[in-house]
Amino acid sequence: MEKNLQTTTKITWCPGCTNSQILVAFRQAVGELIEGGKLKQENLVAFAGIGCHGKISDYINVNTFTSLHGRLISAMTGAKCANPKLTIVGFSGDGDSYDEGLEHLVHAAKRNSDVNLFVHDNRLFALTTGQFDAVSPKGFKGKSTPFGSIEEPLNPLLLMISAGATFVARTYAGDIEGTKKIMQAAIAHKGFSYVDIIQPCITFFDSRDYFKDAIYWIKDPFPTDDQRRAIEKVTEKIGGKIPLGIFYNVQKPTFEEELWK
Repeated sequence: MEKNLQTTTKITWCPGCTNSQILVAFRQAVGELIEGGKLKQENLVAFAGIGCHGKISDYINVNTFTSLHGRLISAMTGAKCANPKLTIVGFSGDGDSYDEGLEHLVHAAKRNSDVNLFVHDNRLFALTTGQFDAVSPKGFKGKSTPFGSIEEPLNPLLLMISAGATFVARTYAGDIEGTKKIMQAAIAHKGFSYVDIIQPCITFFDSRDYFKDAIYWIKDPFPTDDQRRAIEKVTEKIGGKIPLGIFYNVQKPTFEEELWK
């Protein structure tokens, strides 16, 4: 149990939920870092917001904190300011960070706070059974938009690059190995690390077949220090394909470094 970071709490996600794949990827990512001496388990704190994703804090055997809806980033940055030795990771949903908590997300990126945010992005409010949110595709039919959403979706990766995040990536929950590697790279990065994880909701918006054919990993070498290229990549629309990988990764002074001076 200690080795694979499991707890005795019963997992209550829907059977087959892709959140479970993110859980496995994180356990593997952190377990390898701990075993390799690159991370101390007692210094790791995992934060969660409100939503289906939030259950993850019950399933990982590390220090955890569950926040108010959309406010986990405030708690994350507060903890990092109080104790810079901590490694802070946060799990959030798209509704949690792209709707309720959008202002906190933007300011954490602007400040380059040294925390890591993993967004479980299923493109709707799943816990409340299927309302559209900021990243739902135009035309999405849900509980609050029975005739289809008339809004264009937000591009959160473009927003994060523009706001000042120094690590911006996207992965797919179904690719556990790929997600694990992205998580490890994010944790190793010094500065604000943002990872959007495509996480289809199998109950209210099952898009697994769509993403199976739409996603692809960008090829190395990709110039992750080139902001212009990063913006081009996260906004490209070529045959409906969706790129995965690390788009932007640069080093700048962190908020905590400046604060503690």
